[in-house]
Amino acid sequence: VQLVESGGRLVQAGGSLRLSCAVSGRTFSAGGVGWFRQAPGKEREFLGAITWSHRLTHFADSVKGRFTISMDNAQNTVYLQMNGLKPENTAIYYCAEDYGGAAEESQAYSYWGQGTQVTVSS
Repeated sequence: VQLVESGGRLVQAGGSLRLSCAVSGRTFSAGGVGWFRQAPGKEREFLGAITWSHRLTHFADSVKGRFTISMDNAQNTVYLQMNGLKPENTAIYYCAEDYGGAAEESQAYSYWGQGTQVTVSS
């Protein structure tokens, strides 16, 4: 399984950005994709996740109401829509595949993308 993130760039505070995660090589219908971010000197942080089969989503409290996740099953692509971005949201954003569902713990994810840089200027 391979995951490739794209869409990261420099954006002003208050702006919006949509990240994409293209997934290839899947041979199962279950599981889900999660989005995480890691800022310099900080631990990787769970943002939200979506299941492939029923498109069920859940989010961390820190982004609830500002971030949404959607998917295009035909394209095997998952999107992270981010609104109301803040300078403290500057980080590398990753997507990852969880065979078992759409967990919050990074240890549950078996495959990871290389990440895409999001920089929010004040």
